[in-house]
Amino acid sequence: MGTLKKILVLVFIIVAIASQAQVAEDSDLYKRVVALDKEMFDAYNTCDMVTQGKLMDEDLEFYHDMGGLATSKSDVLKSIEENICGKVTRTLVDGSIEVHEIPGFGAVEIGMHKFHNNQEPNAKSIPSRFITIWKNNGSDWTITRVISLHKN
Repeated sequence: MGTLKKILVLVFIIVAIASQAQVAEDSDLYKRVVALDKEMFDAYNTCDMVTQGKLMDEDLEFYHDMGGLATSKSDVLKSIEENICGKVTRTLVDGSIEVHEIPGFGAVEIGMHKFHNNQEPNAKSIPSRFITIWKNNGSDWTITRVISLHKN
């Protein structure tokens, strides 16, 4: 499937999801996705590449409005390890998480986060949007798609 077609499919899914109510914050699904987000970004912030790799699906697609499309889990992990580790810390914007169930598949997480430059601690961090599609594999969950939007 071509890149444009994939983006259109993702946009369609997101629009369809956005038209439905998110799950309640006290639901098991919401709590699970928020816990997965925390696990992923605790690993991201501490350069725990093993945990990050465990949480990324082999079929990962990462869409970034500044960096483009990455379709290789190993390339994404390599890029994080070489370019991000120790240099950036991610924080979630409190109260920004929405979780939408995808029956028979998993969930979509939509939220806002900030990335703080550890090498320039006084640099301003601007909130940016993200969309993460989580796949429920039965005993575990993995990230299959990410859309990261930093241009506000």
